[in-house]
Amino acid sequence: MATQISNDDFVDLFNNMAAMLEIKGDSVFKIRAYQRAANTIDQLSWSLAGAVANGDDLRKIPGIGKAISEKVQEYVATGHVAAYDRLAEELPPNVLELLEVPGMGPKTVKAAVEELNIASVAELEQAALDGRLAQLPRMGKKSAENILRHIHAQRMRSDRTPLVIASETCAAVSAQLFDVCAGLVSLTPAGSLRRWEETIGDLDLIAISDNPAETGPALAGLSSVQEVLVQGDAKTSVVVDPGIQIDLRAAEPDSFGAMLQYFTGSQQHNIRLRDYANRQGLSLNEYGITVIESEQTERFADEESFYARLGLPWIAPELRRGADELDAARAGQLPKLVEVSDLRGDLHLHSDWSDGKFPLEEMVAAVAAMGYEYMALTDHSQGLGVANGLTPDRLARQVEILKALQDRYDMTILCGSEVDIRADGAMDFPDDVLAMLDWVIASVHNAMSQDRATMTKRIISAMENPHVCAIGHASTRLLGHRDPVDFDIEALLQTARATGTAMEINAAPERLDLKDTHAARARELGVPLVVNTDAHHTDGLSNQRFGVAVARRAWCGPEHVLNAYPVADFLGWLRTPKGQRTARFDAMVAGAGVGTS
Repeated sequence: MATQISNDDFVDLFNNMAAMLEIKGDSVFKIRAYQRAANTIDQLSWSLAGAVANGDDLRKIPGIGKAISEKVQEYVATGHVAAYDRLAEELPPNVLELLEVPGMGPKTVKAAVEELNIASVAELEQAALDGRLAQLPRMGKKSAENILRHIHAQRMRSDRTPLVIASETCAAVSAQLFDVCAGLVSLTPAGSLRRWEETIGDLDLIAISDNPAETGPALAGLSSVQEVLVQGDAKTSVVVDPGIQIDLRAAEPDSFGAMLQYFTGSQQHNIRLRDYANRQGLSLNEYGITVIESEQTERFADEESFYARLGLPWIAPELRRGADELDAARAGQLPKLVEVSDLRGDLHLHSDWSDGKFPLEEMVAAVAAMGYEYMALTDHSQGLGVANGLTPDRLARQVEILKALQDRYDMTILCGSEVDIRADGAMDFPDDVLAMLDWVIASVHNAMSQDRATMTKRIISAMENPHVCAIGHASTRLLGHRDPVDFDIEALLQTARATGTAMEINAAPERLDLKDTHAARARELGVPLVVNTDAHHTDGLSNQRFGVAVARRAWCGPEHVLNAYPVADFLGWLRTPKGQRTARFDAMVAGAGVGTS
């Protein structure tokens, strides 16, 4: 049973239990305990079910007490949790869907269920249409109409928006608002976009303006707006093409820091921060920090001073997950996170020799223009026919061209290939072909339905090849389009450590693979990470920011990222026999050689 239950399964279990307890009006402490457990498990870089199988004491994990530990073990042993089943029996079967509708908090859901016998979003919509919802206590006609709008807005869009689409939408709307609002001073994204989560719910924007009254109407009047949900002095909510909800809030300059912190979240980070402040006799809200005894509210123009008032250093948004970041901040142990400017090279690039869109020479020139010290061109190997993969003869000709280009650039040009890992674990090129390359990145592109044991063995086989430098986009996922393959990430990372193989964080925004928790585990084990764009055109070179965001959410500094090292250090690692690369990388990390030339 243990191998069949993922960490995501535990997260869903405890989040759902917390939601059902909220609807029932149960103890807030019990609700928070389940929420805290779900958040803690979501941040784990190792298998919780595996820890149970090993007999580990789960109570040593922050946020996992005796009751939660027992439920985890029950779930692993039986596939069920009796307490969850009892809660589910006491509530309508689809009631959790009601909580996902904006405006439907637990108390409102409870009233809708008990007084109107509503058990689904469809029934909620009908109650809003026929006027019954408006008759609930503390509801009213306007609130019911807003809930109806939210239901319609949700129908127009998917639950989550990929990070890159949300980012582009935010940039476009921001540019339009600056064009039409003469008094707009600043417009800052908050929420999950600022935390660089891989998918985004709603877009949160914080505005400072010399004329605050103009920003809300200006947003509502943009041509891209499909529906206006709320329009007021403090907040305006709209749905824009392509179906993304934007919540715009106006901030006073002297309270901007508090508002930005509050709406950046995450919810669990803010809960822990609030509890920490309460122990100091302070309370937090979007306007500032209030001294409880005197009821005096202090305002903060920036986040640094907000956190400093609590005795904490500023915490990067990517770390605000309600896990270990507050403990690390209090102990002065927050990491110096990797920055885009730390990257010295890109080691996964395609040209029109395979499935890229630009000639080889243009890709090299574009990489050089980025100011990089080194690069690797990695067109596909022969087996990937759909990508016009290179035969050994074509690859040999490409190597000659790349070597001839070297004289034009100070940048080191590496001859490489993205070599397919065949279904049986064999490499798509024989060893004598691989031996003529400087850099080999091995990836899975087919037979993705293999079971966990077979897929894990397949990728491990590639790692054991002496010519393979890194594993590319290990899970093969395409966000919103293709699920990850089934593999044992712990076994892969342990093997990567043992064999001296690097693991890629593929920065293509549709991939973001490795994901943050897997990258965090790689960091913990001392496995080198490489942040690559997998660019198929010159515009794709700028996607490195998405991969860096994954590394930052994994608590990675530049020392953990192989291609953040200067060219001499990187080539020193690359030219070390593979069996000795782990020791070499350990020495590089210990010497903190990054950031110097």
